[in-house]
Amino acid sequence: MSVAMVGAEPRAVRIEVHVGAASEKFNLVGLPDTSIREAKQRVKAAITSSGHNFPHRTITVNLAPADLPKAGADYDLPIALGVLAAAKTIPHFSRVVVAGELALDGAVRRSRWAIGAGLLAAKRGWPCLVARSDAPSAARVPGAEVFGIASLAEAVAFATKRPEPTLPIVHDDPADDGIDLAEVRGQPFARRALEVAAAGGHHMLMVGSPGCGKTMLAKRFPALLPFLSDQEAVEVACLWAAADRHRRFSNQPPFRSPHHSASMAAILGGGSLHPTPGEISLAHHGVLFLDELGEFPPHLLNALRQPLEEGTVTIARRGASLTFPARSQVIAASNPCPCGFSGDRLVSCRCSAAEIARYRKRLAEPFLDRFDLRIAMSAPDPDSLLGPPGEGSATIRLRVGLAREKQLLRAEGTNAQLGRQALDRLVYEDAAVGLIGVALRKGFLTGRGADRVRRVARTIADLAASEQVEEAHVAEAIAYRSSF
Repeated sequence: MSVAMVGAEPRAVRIEVHVGAASEKFNLVGLPDTSIREAKQRVKAAITSSGHNFPHRTITVNLAPADLPKAGADYDLPIALGVLAAAKTIPHFSRVVVAGELALDGAVRRSRWAIGAGLLAAKRGWPCLVARSDAPSAARVPGAEVFGIASLAEAVAFATKRPEPTLPIVHDDPADDGIDLAEVRGQPFARRALEVAAAGGHHMLMVGSPGCGKTMLAKRFPALLPFLSDQEAVEVACLWAAADRHRRFSNQPPFRSPHHSASMAAILGGGSLHPTPGEISLAHHGVLFLDELGEFPPHLLNALRQPLEEGTVTIARRGASLTFPARSQVIAASNPCPCGFSGDRLVSCRCSAAEIARYRKRLAEPFLDRFDLRIAMSAPDPDSLLGPPGEGSATIRLRVGLAREKQLLRAEGTNAQLGRQALDRLVYEDAAVGLIGVALRKGFLTGRGADRVRRVARTIADLAASEQVEEAHVAEAIAYRSSF
């Protein structure tokens, strides 16, 4: 048994091998791609190099189910084992999930689908056989019994004498990879907004002149987030494998920062035959940073509205429709105008009113409304730039973690995911409710914006360890709804 990734979901692929008449042929059926068709040469050389006789007869390999497209070289090892079993060189065994590419000398190389193989094996209660370099990551899958092998000869030995399973190796993930929020001097309002966004899982937009610290803040945002659970890390690893991207199995939230020239398929996902996840899915359970937001094509930003709201993205192609998870936090940064200095207190803006209007029109209000926090930034005070460093990421992460724990006890997700019924169950001060009503009547908030203020206010209350949402919490949440 092997595995194919359909989207980010592992599907079982049964490797069936038949050794027939004396004429030497090697047939591969079951919708294999070119890399799989070339497996016959790799398998033959690997079997011979491992000291076994290759059967010079008609060999038919079927990858079932036949209507499921298969891609990649990860079927080399299970095909080789199937050939040896069909030739009665090794005992027949089928209740094992196997994935791995073979070198000509019989060595087993890294597999794209190792995590998927571990998931399938854990689901069926079978052992899993993968490359030794992949085994520690696959062993992190809850309930998986993983065996790491370095060669086809070791895989053959597994069929007769099972070794000890590989133990998972848990890496000590650095909290910030050497990048700490303490390096950001000044900008206390933006730092506080960043903490609120991390605590509640809120999307955040920063608008300010060049050099005021928007990108510096965004790159330090992942260090404020709680570490991923093993289950969340497995989901992220599956998405990266489906996109044919290598990422060390890590409990650190992913961080993606696509350029504004990236295509819609690159951001949302796509592909003609085998749809693959885009950047918003590669940032699942992590951060998608959109720098220079005003330079992104308006049609792409509008296409992001539904994934931001629902946490999933569906790629539809003729005969296939795949849904990828996309529960990522979007942190965006933008200049207020083409030259970047509109409203700056030190540098005069060189843009005309028409240019500013055209630039801001690129960001439609329905898209901006998806951001729970929208803050305006200006150049930091010179004295603060020469002053002591700010509070470190590790300290803020502790507060964020405590706030997240309160949210998980109250609901299944973060405050940013609270629905209308959950919002209505929250406890408010009368003055807090009245303040939201005033903002609605004055047109400062839309109906959706009012719900977002309520979510942010609940997060602020969680950071303050308050059981009810107070007027001060709502006032701070409204302050994070700057117009653009």
